[in-house]
Order: sequence, then C-alpha cells, then structure tokens
Amino acid sequence: MFSPAAVVASCGGFVLIGALQALYGPAIPAFREEFALTPSAAGLGLSAHFVGGVAGVLLFDRLYGRLGNRQILGASYLLMAVGAAGFALAPNWPTALTAALSAGLGFGGIDYGLNQLFAVGFGPRSTAMLNILNAHFGVGAILGPALIGAVGSEHYPAVFLGFALANLPLLLCLKGVRDRAPQPAGSRAPGGTGALGRSLGSVLALFVALYVLHVGIEAGVGGWEPTHLETLGYGAGVAATATSVYWLMMTVGRFLVAPIALRFSAQAIITVSCAGMTVCLLLAAVPALAPYAYAGVGLFIAPIFPTGLPWLHRAAPSARRAGSLVIAASMVGGVAAGPALGKAIEAAGIRAVPLLLCGISALCLVATLWLIRGTRVR
Repeated sequence: MFSPAAVVASCGGFVLIGALQALYGPAIPAFREEFALTPSAAGLGLSAHFVGGVAGVLLFDRLYGRLGNRQILGASYLLMAVGAAGFALAPNWPTALTAALSAGLGFGGIDYGLNQLFAVGFGPRSTAMLNILNAHFGVGAILGPALIGAVGSEHYPAVFLGFALANLPLLLCLKGVRDRAPQPAGSRAPGGTGALGRSLGSVLALFVALYVLHVGIEAGVGGWEPTHLETLGYGAGVAATATSVYWLMMTVGRFLVAPIALRFSAQAIITVSCAGMTVCLLLAAVPALAPYAYAGVGLFIAPIFPTGLPWLHRAAPSARRAGSLVIAASMVGGVAAGPALGKAIEAAGIRAVPLLLCGISALCLVATLWLIRGTRVR
C-alpha cells in the first residue's frame, strides 16, 4: 500500500493533525481578545473542528472505493491547509468558524483515510504500524501547544499559517500510496477472528461502545486530572505537569506496543489495556498515588484505538463502513465526554472523578470480553 517515503509522510500527516487539534486551546486567549468573545463562544472553535472531523470521516467514507486513495488524501490535506490558513487570516469570528469547519473536514479525511489504509495495507504488521502512526498524533499534540507557548498566543495566526504550509509537501509523497486498497482478509486471520459467532450488528455495536467509552475516558482524564489533583492538595504546577505526563505516556505507549503487536493478538493487547486502565483509575483515588496512576492510565489506554481497527476489519470484513463508524463514534465520544462527565461530577464531587472513570473503564473491559466471545471462530 505504501512506499517507505509515503509511510514517513503519513506519520508526518498524523503529527500535523495532532498539532492542529491541540492548537486551538492555547490560542483561545488571543482570539478571545481579538474578536471580543465570551469563553463559550471561543470554545466553538474546537467544536467546529470536531463537527468538521465527524463530517469528514463520513464524507470520505462515501468516497472511499469510488475515488482513488491519492485523490481522497490529497483533497484532505488541501482542505486542512486552506482551513488553517483561513482561520489565521479570518477578519471576523463567523469566518474563522467556517475555516475551522473546513480544517476539520480535512482532519477527518486524513484520520479516517490513513487509519483505514494502514489497517488493511500491512497484513500481519497492521496493528504495529497503526500504533506507530497514531503515536505520531500524540507527538503533534505535544508539540502544538509547546509551539504556541514559545511564540506567544498573540502570534497564533503565524503558527496556523506555518501549519497550513507544512501540509503542502506531503502532497508530493502521495504518489507512493497505492490508489486502490486490498480487500480485508476473509474468514481466517491471525489472532483467531474471522467468521462471526454472533450477528454482525451486535459485534459492530460492541466495537462502537468500546471506542466511545475509551475515548470518553481519554478526554475525561485529560480534562479533569488537573482539577482532581488540585482538589487532593497538589499545586497547580504539579497538576499541569502530571497531565502533560499523561499525554506523553499515551504517546510512548503506542511506540512501545508496536513490537508487542507482532507477537500478541489484538484481543490480548486490548484486554490487558482495559484491565490495566481500570486498576490505575482505581489507584488514582488514593491521593499519594494519583499522579503516577494517571500516568499509568495513559500508558494502558494508548494501544486501544489503533489496535482495535485491524481486529474490527478481520471480525467484520464484509462491513465496508465499519471503520468509519467507529472512528466517527470515537470523535462523538470525545465531544460528549465533557458535559456527561461534568453532570456526574456535579452530583458526586471532584474526588469521585477517578472512580467514575474507573466504572467506565470496567465497561470497556466487559465490552472487550464480549467481543472476544462474539468474534471467536466457531
């Protein structure tokens, strides 16, 4: 599916989409001042990006197989570049939101397109390659805010413009991508999946549940860890550093699991990940252990998203739209996690954050065990 140069360029593309998603937050103070926005209005920038992302996944899934892979990815890079440049140069807030929506469309196309092609394009190495690809998303998510911090949020237009220009060289590497993807393997595949033991609909529903729940945990820890740690008595600086370590461990975990994925099945990796995540969230309720336990959550949650996709393609080879369904669901999970968890915290208190997330993690483990049973070859 990919030449070596195209693999490197694809990883670079994931660095860029990780950076783009992470650039909006640190830039909020500057564009709040520039456009005289309330906090809720400023938050619409990231919301527009995610709405565009979901639409991009669904749109480009409709085009997948009808147009060549190079056309889809090229259009996605161009949309993201135009949207980022438009956001940087927007004369007013409605124009900026339109540009963020455009950038999100490209973001969704790249996220879906590359995940889909890596899931089917490397054979037994697909799980390892997907973990490496998604680890580069984490690299971008770390570098983006660091860049805004280095130049100052008031210079966010220059950062977004630089980001837009960085997309363009990747277009030159698309000739190394095969224009048509191979069909997923049939009824036999490494790891014991293939012929479905239960109905296709129930298996897809369990995959969607797993993705929605684990992305909700990912967003929940990222959003509420600083507040929880400060409630436990840690200083603001320690809480912020611990949250950065959580995101760093998520990136490191994906790099570490790549060689492991060559020896162990996706089912085994995700089962261990969900169990480890559940234990770490339980330990995060202990004040002395909380910062270290959250780092452990980052390490264990890391492989779930990229490792589940090859398993999904082997379990449901006839469901062409399965990949787009779970990727779109994961984005919806990230959007819904904030208000849903916020309501639960209002009722239970800040100290209950890790226990609430632990309950969700336990549901992830249950969904995984059901999936193992439901996708076992008869």
